[in-house]
Amino acid sequence: MVEEEGRRGRVAVEPKLSPASEDRLISRIYYVEADQLNRLQSLASSGKYRRTTKLQAFTAFLWKVVVLACSTTNKTCRMGIVVDGRARLKDDINLMASYFGNVLSIPFGEKSFKELKESQLSSISDAVHEVLESAANKEHFLGLIDWVEAHRPEPALARIYGSRGQEEGTSLVISSGQRFPVEKMNFGWGGPAFGSYHFPWGGEAGYIMPMPSPIGNGDWIVYMHMFKGQLGLVETQAGHVFRPVTGDYLKL
Repeated sequence: MVEEEGRRGRVAVEPKLSPASEDRLISRIYYVEADQLNRLQSLASSGKYRRTTKLQAFTAFLWKVVVLACSTTNKTCRMGIVVDGRARLKDDINLMASYFGNVLSIPFGEKSFKELKESQLSSISDAVHEVLESAANKEHFLGLIDWVEAHRPEPALARIYGSRGQEEGTSLVISSGQRFPVEKMNFGWGGPAFGSYHFPWGGEAGYIMPMPSPIGNGDWIVYMHMFKGQLGLVETQAGHVFRPVTGDYLKL
């Protein structure tokens, strides 16, 4: 099923690529320690919505960090969060039987660099909560399905995939692999010591996928597909949170 959602309506678009430059999309893998996740969750939970999840706190933190060292203030950053529709439509068995694969929506929020720099983590976390709240319900997905059916066979994709290019701002999408059972996988020669993702999708929107660490201590493994300059900012501004995965960490 095609994914499509935006705060300003649904549209069919193609990914927009900026002219070639030295800054390019690359992939890196980090780990985030459980203590850091707990700290972020605590800081993010002092706003309007007290029950902040680790994923919401992590999303808010990354939304802020990625613009901290940017000198410009007139650009905006969009943050999209993948929402699973099957969990919201599980009572409609006949409806779900008509679709193969994922039923996803990617609602997103948009804030100026200036606002993100000046806002407390708890305030940004409140914005993340409201983005999720707009799509985490049955009515949203029923409307989305109706829209897709009405536009078939016209190709479409989520608005945030069709990024505006770096001259206008930046766009990021966060998904969650927290339920992906890496430790239960076995292809006949033992369980994996490590698992992650690779998801280059052709546009300029960054993609971030956190999942449980194989160490089993509450840490996260975080796959990040972003512009090299953005990852440089992340490592400079939050190197104490995002640590490169090494063989020593994985105990290989």
